[in-house]
Amino acid sequence: MMDLMENLGRFSIQKAQSPVLMATHIKNPCYKPTNNVGFSNYSSNKSLGICCCTHEPKMVGGEVFSETSSSKSDIDYLGESTKGDLNVKQELLEAFGIDGQMTLDGPIEEIARIEAKEAEALLTDLGIPDPVSSRHSPHGIFCSRTLNLRSISAIGYDMDYTLVHYNVTAWEGRAYDYCLDNLKSMGFPVDGLEFDPNLVIRGLIMDKERGNLVKADRFGYVKRAMHGTKMLSTRAVSEIYGRELVDLRKESRWEFLNTLFSVSEAVAYMQMVDRLDGGAIPAELGRLDYRGLYKAVGKALFRAHVEGQLKSEIMSNPERFVEPDPKLPLALLDQKEAGKRLLLITNSDYHYTNKMMQHAFNRFLPNDMDWRALFDIVIVSANKPEFFQMSHPMYEVVTSEGLMRPCFKAQSGGLYSGGSAQMIESSLNIHGDEILYVGDHIYTDVSQSKVHLRWRTALICRELEEEYIALIHGQSHRAELIELINQKELVGDLFNQLRLALQRRSKGRPAQTLAATNLDDHELMESMKKLLIVMQRLDHKIAPMLETDGEDFNKRWGYLSRAGLWDKSHLTKQIEKYADIYTSRVSNFLHYTPFMYFRSQEQMLAHDSYCYSPPYPNDFAVGEVIKSLPV
Repeated sequence: MMDLMENLGRFSIQKAQSPVLMATHIKNPCYKPTNNVGFSNYSSNKSLGICCCTHEPKMVGGEVFSETSSSKSDIDYLGESTKGDLNVKQELLEAFGIDGQMTLDGPIEEIARIEAKEAEALLTDLGIPDPVSSRHSPHGIFCSRTLNLRSISAIGYDMDYTLVHYNVTAWEGRAYDYCLDNLKSMGFPVDGLEFDPNLVIRGLIMDKERGNLVKADRFGYVKRAMHGTKMLSTRAVSEIYGRELVDLRKESRWEFLNTLFSVSEAVAYMQMVDRLDGGAIPAELGRLDYRGLYKAVGKALFRAHVEGQLKSEIMSNPERFVEPDPKLPLALLDQKEAGKRLLLITNSDYHYTNKMMQHAFNRFLPNDMDWRALFDIVIVSANKPEFFQMSHPMYEVVTSEGLMRPCFKAQSGGLYSGGSAQMIESSLNIHGDEILYVGDHIYTDVSQSKVHLRWRTALICRELEEEYIALIHGQSHRAELIELINQKELVGDLFNQLRLALQRRSKGRPAQTLAATNLDDHELMESMKKLLIVMQRLDHKIAPMLETDGEDFNKRWGYLSRAGLWDKSHLTKQIEKYADIYTSRVSNFLHYTPFMYFRSQEQMLAHDSYCYSPPYPNDFAVGEVIKSLPV
């Protein structure tokens, strides 16, 4: 404990000769004066500047620090609110003889460099990963838009696949089974079909007009496609989709797989497309096209959810379906104790929610704490996305049997059904970007809360962990592939220049350079022939490597976040547009703190790489390039 205290002393900012410190030393006999690099009047001792005795932390903090309130908050240089930031109280600064601006002697750049180095060393000593290290792991929290958690007053959570993570094979497998049972009762041929979770991944898009499943890039261009359960060739993809873009606004045609709940539906639909193409659908069901078939599958799956058999089975045996995460309740406990008001907003009904949350939370909470104690407000049967879009009546759940009564305002500690986000904002007197909402569904949770309410948003995507590992495994493959492509580009550049020289020669004009002009015809043709053969052989090597890129994640679709070698997938575009931060699981917040300032990373543009790392040979200076530009 004393070692820890001495290490923490590196970050105290009190002056050793301050009268406040003298008074503190008298009150606390085991107090040790601080010596930090950058302070004036220091000895060489670096011992701790805090008391080792047992005191109430909140009282000590309250004597020293003040927290910036909403009314006194400002906007910082990154555009974030300063609400929730701590400040050293002015009277203490005055007692130190410090004006609030000159808290340290010397250039701040030098002081910051030393303090950052010591901070990194102390985090290592404490066994706590620093934020940068945490980002470079499968359990990192990744930032699309800068977010100051200190300014967040309330954090809302979805439940399914967010606070409660299901075993996809078990949960979606049973949903698929119930869906097939319903299809069979409707007269569809389903014998011999089996659930294959590897057939689809989140972020794919169903083309209900053609019976295809496609993967699009951020611009909407289709990069891979599957008809039924058969992957289409690159040529077939180009012929079908070469002249059109995926437009998710056309809901009658395109269906985006927003969540893991979409897996069972997509697998069943693609398998039934095979049955339709094979002429196995009975004529008694009428003339079905791919869009009609999609409606039939959707209806069968909807019945599986509405009739309650699936959820009843899960409630009776949660151990089979729920993957426990012991750290998750502790992450929420940290947030609650930091003053965040926690909300649970789920579409699931009360009985199912209570059963799942008890199973996932209660055994991991301290002192026999119940999951309900974590949340200021619990909303079940929320009917998202309409919960974020419009106003609905709200009912208070008043008995353990689920008996309800109408109400118009939510109270702290209350359990409610229905209602709207506007009612929650009014009840808490918290609005817009003071609320962070965390969910797994890009549209229902993340997009709609941001578009309609300007809430801050976090997306939970469990597959990120598997993709992160797959990307590491695929590094050597991608490095070899990129090297081959770069080689082809260089060879191709030379070929194109020789081709241009040949073209100019045929028109009686000189080539680009004197050396190119002096090439004889035989030498020119032989060089072009050799280069063309090299490029053709490179194409035969590169093409299959591109097909297998990302197969460590999924053999059919490649990486979740990428479309092709260079570009982002349509899923990644949606994440960047609507999710301020994203991560694989809620418990990853435990690696950070409730006071974290998430800063978005630099977004590279196509020309940035040339500005920062100019690929000019022979030390050709950037200044020479600038001089060569026309005025």
